[in-house]
Amino acid sequence: MTRIAGEVVIAAPVEAVFDLVADERNEPRYNPRIARAEKVSAGPVEAGARFVAQPKGMGARGEMTLEIVEYDRPHRLHNVVRSSYLRVDGTLDFDEVEGGTRLRWDWDMSLVGPMRVLSPVLALVGPRWERRNWVGLKTYVESRPDGRRD
Repeated sequence: MTRIAGEVVIAAPVEAVFDLVADERNEPRYNPRIARAEKVSAGPVEAGARFVAQPKGMGARGEMTLEIVEYDRPHRLHNVVRSSYLRVDGTLDFDEVEGGTRLRWDWDMSLVGPMRVLSPVLALVGPRWERRNWVGLKTYVESRPDGRRD
């Protein structure tokens, strides 16, 4: 298992950042590695909500399911992600700070099946990829002059 943690400060209100991140359907807007994401459960985005996301270049075999296990708006999300090659269990914490929102991520990630042999690579590139994801969110949010989230 690989632990990946980090943080970024985003110049936007904590509620806006939380709501954008909690709805997985928004991820393709700020993460260039995600081709599409859709909500597959009924009801609002809250604990128990489930999504399916497809990484670019992986087709249907790369599909990942994400379930929100804990939803404490606007402070904390606990998500579990599963795919044929990856398991992720972790939290996102959102704190109001001077100038916006501090977003902290803390993931336990593991490759499974035949991909397990690449676990040392995940430990090396995973933190960089994850940071790039959240810096992409920061860039997306801060580039919106009207502060809208679509």
